This record gives sequence, structure tokens and C-alpha cells, in this order.
Amino acid sequence: MRAVVQRVEEAKVLVEDKVINEIGEGLLILLGVGHDDTDEDLNYLIDKTVNLRIFGDNEGKMNLSLKDIKGDMLVVSQFTLYGDCRRGRRPSFIAAAPPNIANKYYKNFIKGVNAKGINAKGGIFQAHMKVELINDGPVTILLDSKKEF
Repeated sequence: MRAVVQRVEEAKVLVEDKVINEIGEGLLILLGVGHDDTDEDLNYLIDKTVNLRIFGDNEGKMNLSLKDIKGDMLVVSQFTLYGDCRRGRRPSFIAAAPPNIANKYYKNFIKGVNAKGINAKGGIFQAHMKVELINDGPVTILLDSKKEF
């Protein structure tokens, strides 16, 4: 699984110009599921995103997690994180999980984050979405459960 983690002051996801979900301070997660991902990958990313210390403490050091600040999380499915652009000009998405598997992991990611006491919300799987955010910092972190980067 892969995630683009953005620290935000606020974020929202829209479908057909209607706000589907929105959050205040917290994390916007763009989540991609690979064809060979397992529950181990899922649990790794849940734990990592909830406990990633990228929020400022009283001294301004990135020392606090989403859990520490009691922030929210907005999760948007993003199969294009598995786009391979090494050959040609059009990305290949063969490494992305098929929709039925990706949707299962996407929903379980949100459930798993909620089970850790974080208010996690999502977009609509496979919908054409618009994402609006105010990136705080900006702070953007890339995560990969296979630790490829």
C-alpha cells in the first residue's frame, strides 16, 4: 500500500460539486492499494499514519502525532499512486489492485483508523472527485508498506 500524507489545516472532497466529507486540522491521505497487498500492509499503514509525528509541539518541533493533537483524517482512494511511468508516456497501472480488492482495503483502512480513536472519513470509491485542502507547512510525506521508498 502507498500513501501520500499531507498535514492540513482543513480538507474536503467533492463529487459533482457537492461536499461529501470534510475535516479540520489533521491529515489528508491519498491511499493506493497494490495488487499484492495484504492485511499486514494495511495494518502497517494504519499504525504509521495515526502515529506519524509530523505536528508541531510547543517548541515548533515535529514531535506530535495525529493521535496526540486529536486531529481528523480524510482518506481518498488513489490508484494512480501505482502508475508506472518508466516506459513511454502513458502510465501503466498493472501494479494497482483490482477495484473489488482495493475498495475492501480502502474501507478497512478507514475502519482501522476509526478503531484507533481517530475521526476518519472518506470520499466515494471510483468516483471522479475534487479534493480541496489547505496544506499546513507544507508537510507532505510518502509512505510505502513495502518500504520501496
